[in-house]
Amino acid sequence: MFLGTFTPKLDDKGRLILPSKFRDELAEGLVITRGQERCLYVFSEAEFTRMHDRVREAPITSKQGRDFMRVFLSGAHAETPDKQGRVTVPPTLRGYAGLDRDLVVIGAGSRAEIWDADAWQAYLDEQESAFADIEEEVIPGLF
Repeated sequence: MFLGTFTPKLDDKGRLILPSKFRDELAEGLVITRGQERCLYVFSEAEFTRMHDRVREAPITSKQGRDFMRVFLSGAHAETPDKQGRVTVPPTLRGYAGLDRDLVVIGAGSRAEIWDADAWQAYLDEQESAFADIEEEVIPGLF
């Protein structure tokens, strides 16, 4: 499970060092793809396969399903971390997420997310007050 917040830097070759707490789960390979809110999702190969299996269950007649699959899969990039735990983020994905040198990598349960540091802070500022103001049960049985 991916948990926590980390602040690695993107090097001049477009690589980042994975947080040490994530390396074991991603050591055999990972997939980076477009996420929602202009971040990147990072899945272990096994989790990406499970996700793909669920996505492809959408009926081909569903335009929303086709659109999601196209955007999600067309941006997918498989990587295997090097011995230092580095992975390369392709230029197209860096552009999509607006990544510069300063990054935030967060754990989001079954995946990690890569954010531009300023974009993450803006998102967090907006969502923290909404989080504090939740008055109804968003996730059944959680609270």
